[in-house]
Amino acid sequence: MSWHLGRMAAFDCETTGVDVEQDRIITSALVEVGGGQRAVTRAWMCNPGIPIPRAATKIHHITDAQVRGARPAAVVIAEIAAAIVGHARAGRPLVVMNAPYDLTLLDRELGRHGLPSLAHQLADTDLHVIDPLVIDRQADRWRKGPRNLEALAKTYGVELTRAHTADGDALAAARVVEAITKRYGTIQSWTLEHLHWMQVEWAAAQAIDRQAYLRQKNPAALVSEHWPMIPRPRTGGAR
Repeated sequence: MSWHLGRMAAFDCETTGVDVEQDRIITSALVEVGGGQRAVTRAWMCNPGIPIPRAATKIHHITDAQVRGARPAAVVIAEIAAAIVGHARAGRPLVVMNAPYDLTLLDRELGRHGLPSLAHQLADTDLHVIDPLVIDRQADRWRKGPRNLEALAKTYGVELTRAHTADGDALAAARVVEAITKRYGTIQSWTLEHLHWMQVEWAAAQAIDRQAYLRQKNPAALVSEHWPMIPRPRTGGAR
């Protein structure tokens, strides 16, 4: 059976900001969809241990007061990682919109709290990631306009009713993957392993192109070619 006919899990986080090295997870969700079954959601909220900036609250509407009584981040981060590993061991791909953001931030949180890395916990189990952003950029390279989740949902006819909530965004990302797969049927015949490694190649090429574009205005602009996760810095690391 082709992978697109089975179950997949979609992952998303709402955070204190966009710096994967310094910012923290506030809420997260894993939504399991597909296979002709109903969607199943597992969601978390934690106390990030730092104040939530107003700019972040303006986007996701989560305040310091809401997380004050939430569970400690270390406990929640451990549960999130274990749940992802569980899906991988069950053979389910992990859908992550803009994977290097969410997965890198999760990795830094694991390091920050002295927890085993995702790679260590996976051991010999492969984690096959599906990133609708990477696939869309490859499949429709010349389309103008934004390519955030709201834009992709509109492009592929997916309803996004709860934008900037972890469970709402995760579900929408999974539905976008389903729609992309229908529109570009070739990837249905690929194995998950092949699709994963094609995205590694596509993401690297896309990063080179994006960096060249950004350097037209900022000669120092840097875009990481790593996908689906940015390796930890050799010195310093998560703090």
